[in-house]
Amino acid sequence: MRISPFMLLIPVICFTVSAHCQTLRRPVAAPYIGFGAYSSNQVDVLSFISNQASLAQLKNAAAAVYGERRFLLTELNNYTVAIGLPTHSGNFGLTAAYSGFTDYNEAQAGLAYAKKLGSKADIGVQFNYHGIRITGYGNASAISFEAGGVFHITDKLHTGFHINNPVGGKFGKDQAEKLPSVYSAGFGYDASEKFFFSTEIIKEEDQPVNVNAGMQYKFIPQLLAKAGMSSATSSAWFGIGLSVRSFRIDITSSYHPQLGITPGLLLLFNFSKQEN
Repeated sequence: MRISPFMLLIPVICFTVSAHCQTLRRPVAAPYIGFGAYSSNQVDVLSFISNQASLAQLKNAAAAVYGERRFLLTELNNYTVAIGLPTHSGNFGLTAAYSGFTDYNEAQAGLAYAKKLGSKADIGVQFNYHGIRITGYGNASAISFEAGGVFHITDKLHTGFHINNPVGGKFGKDQAEKLPSVYSAGFGYDASEKFFFSTEIIKEEDQPVNVNAGMQYKFIPQLLAKAGMSSATSSAWFGIGLSVRSFRIDITSSYHPQLGITPGLLLLFNFSKQEN
């Protein structure tokens, strides 16, 4: 099979701008969709993508889907789906993601569980299945796990840690390719019901330290805005969310200095009627 130069360039581009974590290319706006992980007031069903412990703060069943067109290229589409289900025994979450196009794509499916340890601490764990498919070369898969903890120091100040794939996570029969190990720590500050600030420090195996920092402001209960930056790629991200009862829609955009704009759309639904 003849391989075009563009196909060979795709993994290089994705790796260069990946925010953090697995071989599966995380959304460029990953800090946006997982933004509320270090908070007790701003958590939503997507927050456990950043730290599984935040799933323990989910108060009602919810589902969300996020899609982005990386650098406006159809070959670099990225889709993420998350479902959260609170129970008396702890909260469960399902997540799935797809990145790429017909000739080269990657997929991930994960099952998460989180539980409160009193009023001051939450813990969570997630097990993942990863798959890679390249036309003409076949498929490869790997298993990994991740875990995290969130500590509520005060009603407003929260901190925590997250580890991703500390061991294992190797592809293929010969186990030649390994998913990188990733360690992170973060904190969030609920300054008021309207304003929230969060910072996360991430160290990925064989990569420099990355700092994600962002803020959220609610103009009114139905309208919010988020903005932030990732230091590793000097990428900025921004989004506006509009809520109508149990439904929320966010329009997002991120900007890379060399590669350009990545637009995104987020749809979130809470299965419990919310009065605005």
